[in-house]
Amino acid sequence: MKRLSVLLVISLLAATIALPSPARAELRAGTSIVDITPQQWPLAPRGSFTPRPTDSARDPLKVRCLVLDDGTDGGMRIVFAVVDSCMVHRGQLDPAKKRASEATGIPVEQMLMCATHTHSAPFANAQHGTPQELAYQERLIDGIAQAVIEAANSLQPARVGWSGYDLPDEVFNRRWFLKPGTVPTNPFGEDTDIVKMNPPRNNDILINPAGPTDPEVSVLYVENANGRPLSVFANYSLHYVGATGGQMSADYFGEFARLMPYRLRRAEEDFVAMLSNGTSGDINNINFRDPRPPREPFEQIRIVASKTADAATRAIRQIDSLREDPVLSMRQRELTLKHRVPTKALIERAERIMKMDNEQAKELPRLAKAYAKRTLDLAAEPPTTDVLIQAVRIGDLAICTMPFEVLVDIGLELKKKSPAGDTFVVSLANGGYGYLPPPEQHEFGGYETWLCTNKVQKDASEILVANLLEMLGEIFP
Repeated sequence: MKRLSVLLVISLLAATIALPSPARAELRAGTSIVDITPQQWPLAPRGSFTPRPTDSARDPLKVRCLVLDDGTDGGMRIVFAVVDSCMVHRGQLDPAKKRASEATGIPVEQMLMCATHTHSAPFANAQHGTPQELAYQERLIDGIAQAVIEAANSLQPARVGWSGYDLPDEVFNRRWFLKPGTVPTNPFGEDTDIVKMNPPRNNDILINPAGPTDPEVSVLYVENANGRPLSVFANYSLHYVGATGGQMSADYFGEFARLMPYRLRRAEEDFVAMLSNGTSGDINNINFRDPRPPREPFEQIRIVASKTADAATRAIRQIDSLREDPVLSMRQRELTLKHRVPTKALIERAERIMKMDNEQAKELPRLAKAYAKRTLDLAAEPPTTDVLIQAVRIGDLAICTMPFEVLVDIGLELKKKSPAGDTFVVSLANGGYGYLPPPEQHEFGGYETWLCTNKVQKDASEILVANLLEMLGEIFP
């Protein structure tokens, strides 16, 4: 009897050894680039109170896309799409996601789409625009969908790593405390601000910046099975650079993407570099204490892009090992935020201003007429708005998104409290709803906190951060 039992165990063991072992899930990645440069002119760039139409582009505008697939049946696929635009609203992104999802089977909840925030791209929300603006909007939607489809159809075995490298000398907080009596009256006729955005380069009135900076160039690096670079998804908390000579341009984001294949000399032909906008709502490229000499158009863009590409390359060189089987996970939530409500007095003032002719308006504070219109537009909005936020896990890297121009304090808080080994935050992702200051910055006033520049409740950042940390806790148990 004992001999029979032993033989049975041996037989079962032999059968188990003979069974084929399940295939290990291996990461796959696909990339694409789609040109979305306007074909019909003239068009005005989005990022100005007084935009001037142009009929040319200094460099191409593009959608750059990376798709990661964990390699399991019915498993996780994540889309990263970076659009050369000032901001892209859900009115354009939702249809693009729907088309891409229908063609690829990737759920829309697993698509991270963001604008770079170049101020030299066409208006992308032209519901009642010119024929050229409406044509561009369709080109934009088609291009975003096409980029996702092409990337999803080009999947190949891959491995990933992540790191960061500090580039502190190109980021400056643009909100400054000034000496009493030197902060101008705001557009609402109020002398309540104690902080000014982009103050005069005058050390006699400058006190100190109203917030910090985040110098890190964060990098998600992807290479193929042959060890050749396939994609870089980078993030830097710096606003646009500007000075494009009046032409459309992808700004330093596009120049970074152009330079990275030269930095990574073994890059494949289908290599795609993408630079997303971090928490840069109060960060720009101006040294207010020690202003730089004048530059020719596009010169500073080239300088900043080159330094950012160098930092990204150094970050990649610091990666100890690449993973073929990282954990991929993603969460998305739709949250309802309250709109700020203009007072009756502000609405009546705005109505009076809108009736003034140009001569009468000269006596008003700067931008008063622009903010009068914005006040009336905000007053006509519904009481709430729905926004999307996302949390992504790739191994020990976390990526969070917010559909705002996020002030840097918020991104630094998320990095500090995140359970992941590395974390970065993508601004203007999955929509664009204006600026997002933390509550303490509201106390100082200034452009980023003004009604209509900031359109949602003053504690919105606390709500978003709490939800993102909770989502990170779910995917980093």
